[in-house]
Amino acid sequence: MENKSFGFSSELTLDPFVIPPGGKYPIFFLGIAIYFFGISCNLTLLTLIMLRRNLHKPMYFILFSLPLNDLIGITAMLPKVLSDIVTETHTVHYPLCVLQAFLLHMYGGGILFILAAMSIDRYVAICMPLRYTSVMTPRVVICIISLVWGLDFVLIVSLFSLQTRLPRCKSVIMNVFCDNPSLLKLTCGNTAVNNIIGLFNTAVMQAVSVSIQAFSYVKILITCVVTRKSEAKTKAVNTCIAQLVILIVFEVVGTFTILSHRFKNVSADLQKIMGMLIFLVPPLLNPIVYGLYTSEIRTTLLRVLKNRVSF
Repeated sequence: MENKSFGFSSELTLDPFVIPPGGKYPIFFLGIAIYFFGISCNLTLLTLIMLRRNLHKPMYFILFSLPLNDLIGITAMLPKVLSDIVTETHTVHYPLCVLQAFLLHMYGGGILFILAAMSIDRYVAICMPLRYTSVMTPRVVICIISLVWGLDFVLIVSLFSLQTRLPRCKSVIMNVFCDNPSLLKLTCGNTAVNNIIGLFNTAVMQAVSVSIQAFSYVKILITCVVTRKSEAKTKAVNTCIAQLVILIVFEVVGTFTILSHRFKNVSADLQKIMGMLIFLVPPLLNPIVYGLYTSEIRTTLLRVLKNRVSF
């Protein structure tokens, strides 16, 4: 039985992928390419919002949180997994495992709350266009962003603070990365409270996010039907479709991840891959989706690239 004390010398063992001979380095370099592609796309979106004055609007200040959150998710998970594949170590210190799990859960909750905040902005812009500047003031935008990150932080901290009250009596994480369920399986105490708080937090995140977005998009849909201006309808669709695509992708990937753990005939490696997708697919697709469906971002990026080529 391992030492139950919380110390930086304590090590946990991760359950690795079964990689065929000769497959280690191809998988590693593929992972590196995926990681740098995701980092580059999200950093590009962040840089555009920070440096281009035409994007200094409430919508894009709120959007700024999305690529930032994506960077947290993909960086907290993928580099460690790739490092373990190439070095074949598959160990992690307990505090670093907790940190990784904390950041990954912050990322998951962050997507839901950020999309909810962005839907509020679109609701005000499309349903109350004449009052948009008076409603979405800099103070209101700061409050919305603070609430998004603050509520996410409080919920995740409340979940992980319960970990410290339980003794650890196992040292093997049955996954290639750390998350709260995996950490909970290391304990030998009563985890009923942890499970209840975990389900409660998940329910709150989903309920708050889905209800706000459902309200916003129903109101937007009604406005589109009522208005007679085709340009207004087109603008409404173009500004909302990116957020809906991102929400659908996140929920679909999350659902497949959950289902993969509910069927016994699904291999352990496939379950691990499905678990990784929720931290890979959104960070890779979100910047592309916004680049395709948000004309202002697309036009700004093309203008910047054209200027650089001309230079």
